[in-house]
Parts: sequence; structure tokens; C-alpha cells
Amino acid sequence: MGQVRIGICAPSTPLYREEAEQLTALTNQSHPAAQLVFHDQCFAIEGHFAGKDDLRSSAFLSLANDPSVDAIWFARGGYGAARIADDILTQLGPAAQGKHYMGYSDGGNLLGALYKAGIGTQAHGPMPVDMRRDGGMVAVQRGLDWLVHWDKQALEPHAEAGQKYAAFNLMTLAMMVGTPLLPDLEGHVLMIEEIAEYLYAFDRALFNVTTYLADKGLEGIRLGRVSEVPENNRPFGEEAEDIVQRLCDRYAIPYLGRADIGHDVENKVVPFGTIPT
Repeated sequence: MGQVRIGICAPSTPLYREEAEQLTALTNQSHPAAQLVFHDQCFAIEGHFAGKDDLRSSAFLSLANDPSVDAIWFARGGYGAARIADDILTQLGPAAQGKHYMGYSDGGNLLGALYKAGIGTQAHGPMPVDMRRDGGMVAVQRGLDWLVHWDKQALEPHAEAGQKYAAFNLMTLAMMVGTPLLPDLEGHVLMIEEIAEYLYAFDRALFNVTTYLADKGLEGIRLGRVSEVPENNRPFGEEAEDIVQRLCDRYAIPYLGRADIGHDVENKVVPFGTIPT
């Protein structure tokens, strides 16, 4: 097998150089066929962001338009990708078509936009920042398993060959509704996950998503993990799965059960589109 060059940029918030060094050392040991190419922009800091919008956009484009780079791995989430997605899409060249793109959380803005535009292949899956979690190297290695070997052991266990899928952080997806970034999800199983949101906010976001998708031919919804839920000043009265079941029933969207995705080290890979055989 030839070497797989994986470009790493930060469309939203920054990574630290020591984390890049740690990830490189891990990759050299566990996935010698991979070469990590960190864009210096990963380490830029401009307030909340990994550099100004134009820097984050130019970094993504330099990797996406480089024929020697095989895949692009988003360094981490946080807010920011939506601010540059439109600009990026208009400047992608032929080399961007053959690449694989992976991330999750706020990176869903770019994954969805690229999927809608038919540019490359995309997956909701672990990112380098997951090294910060307890046991996070397991998640990072799972991401590399997919990027380097397309190892099906890395996939979410309900992902079946021949079925179309997409996966998003719910709050990110809800904010994509009504924008040019949202792809057509007709015929797809949609997997959602969330972190650090009140249950009333989860309810509100899912209401927005389900009302929009009610007549869009969605195959069904699976719920990933909803973690680190803040405690409200009074009990909400429903758990996350109750909310999903209620809204799916209300809008005639099949609820298909749970999914093994989330903001944690157990986060499995969900490719966008039809799972390859």
C-alpha cells in the first residue's frame, strides 16, 4: 500500500503544536502508511478562531487543491466553519474532487456543503482534538483506520452497505436548515448527537429539523449520545430519546433507535451517502 497523505487544517478553532507532535508520533507507530501534513493555520489564534476567516479558508483550499494530499482531516470543531464554507466552495479545483473529508461537530457545516456539491467523500468521525479526552487515542486511531485503510471496523455498527447515511451534531444541523449548506437528505438515515445543551434547547433544535425534513423523504433518524446536559432550574420532563420519538411520531419520520456516535471516544465513523460494499 502506498503512502496516504492526510492534510490537517482547522476550519473553526485551533489545535496546539504539542498535540500535533503527539499525534504525529502516534501515527508513525500505529499507521506507518500515513503522512500527516499539518497546515500552520491549525495553530493560529484570532480570538475564538484558528485565525481570521480568510486564513482558515485559504488553508483549507491549499490542502484541498493540492493533488499530493489524499484526505483532509478537520483538527477540531467549535464555531467557525459556516463562516467560510461559501467562499471555499467557489474556489475548489479538480484535485478537491478525489479527496476524503472527515470531522464532526461544527465541521458538519463543511461536510454537508461538500456533500451537497458532490465534492469528494465525507464522513462524520473522530478528529485530532479527541486526543484531549480520557482514552482519546483510541478515537484518533479509529479515525486513522478509516482515513488510511477504509477499515469497516471503524464504522457505526448500524451502517449497512447500500443504504444512504448522514450524521450531524444536532445544533449544527438545525443552524444549517434554510441555508445553502444543507444537503438533500431524501432517502437517508440521519444520525444526530449533541453535547452541553439544555434539553429544552435540544427539543427546540430538533423541532426545527423535523418540521423541515417532514416531507423531504427522510428514511429515518437514529439518536447518538446526548452528553453533558446542563441541569435546568426545573426538570424538563423528557429525556432526549423521548423528545426524538415524540417529534418523529408527530412528523411521520421513522425513529430507528440509537446510534454509536457522540462527542466522546466511542464516536464511530458515519460516511455520507451510500455505504460502500
